[in-house]
Amino acid sequence: MQRRHAILGLTLTAAALAAPLTAGIAHAQDAYPAKPIRLVVPFPPGGTTDIVGRLFADKLSQALGQTVVVENKAGAGGSIGSAQVAGSEPDGYTLGIATVSTHGINPAIYHNLPFDAEKDFTPISNLAAVPNIMVINPKVPAKNIADFIALAKKEPGKFAYASAGNGSVSHMMGELFKMASGTDLMHVPYRGVGPALNDTLAGQVDVLYDNLPSSLPHVQAGKLVALAVASPKRVAALPDVPTFAEAGLQAVNDSSWFGLIGPAKLPQPVLEKLHAAVVKVSADPAVVQRLESLGAAPVANTPEEYAKQISTEIAKNKRIAKEANVKID
Repeated sequence: MQRRHAILGLTLTAAALAAPLTAGIAHAQDAYPAKPIRLVVPFPPGGTTDIVGRLFADKLSQALGQTVVVENKAGAGGSIGSAQVAGSEPDGYTLGIATVSTHGINPAIYHNLPFDAEKDFTPISNLAAVPNIMVINPKVPAKNIADFIALAKKEPGKFAYASAGNGSVSHMMGELFKMASGTDLMHVPYRGVGPALNDTLAGQVDVLYDNLPSSLPHVQAGKLVALAVASPKRVAALPDVPTFAEAGLQAVNDSSWFGLIGPAKLPQPVLEKLHAAVVKVSADPAVVQRLESLGAAPVANTPEEYAKQISTEIAKNKRIAKEANVKID
């Protein structure tokens, strides 16, 4: 009897101790955010990822009532910054920007990533879809994508395409284009999109696959010729340029995306607050206008939809990597 009372006493004591702890966690989640939030951008300042990250950081600060501080943590194709997010406490105070590179391509071509792109993160929402574009130097005697495909098939291996590096979005897009169009183009990898773009402008290489924002000014200036865009519909800034789907290359028609993630096991109340804030910010006319100026559009899908998008992107790039024998390690 005494032992039973002792056990009962220990149980009640444990419950009494657990109750304040549970209440404290619940209160912390209800009060979220109670301090500044760090947003890890896994690429250097100035690129599309950084632009989208800073745009949303500014507006999320207003929506959440706490400062969202951007921290650029570049390296290893975005893997260093992504690993930092994966290893952080799941309390909502360290978030990150995920891209097609970090959460679609890298899992397909790196065999020793310090994280699992599907298991080590909480997808919050896809923030923005950014069209990709295929451009050629004006010296290439093609007026449209059909002309170019005919030329490339007539002289296999003659034309070279530049990419931002092995395993980059532009590399995988170039390989996918070759598969879908039945052409043979030579791949010339560069260390970043800047040098790749410069050599395409100079005519050192013939073709470039790129995010729309960096190539668009050169197309508008007549220094590059746009053949097609990867987008659900034509881009307002280039109304005469067809989508890849219109050109019969549906497989190449996926836009790039930039999403908001947290570490795995983000508490549901925190996840819901962050997603609601993203939805609110995405409807802000200033945000819509800024994204449109980049040729982009807000997405604000659900965490479940974004998780599926990530899985689909990984599967697609694994197929490309296998067929084109793309691997980094």
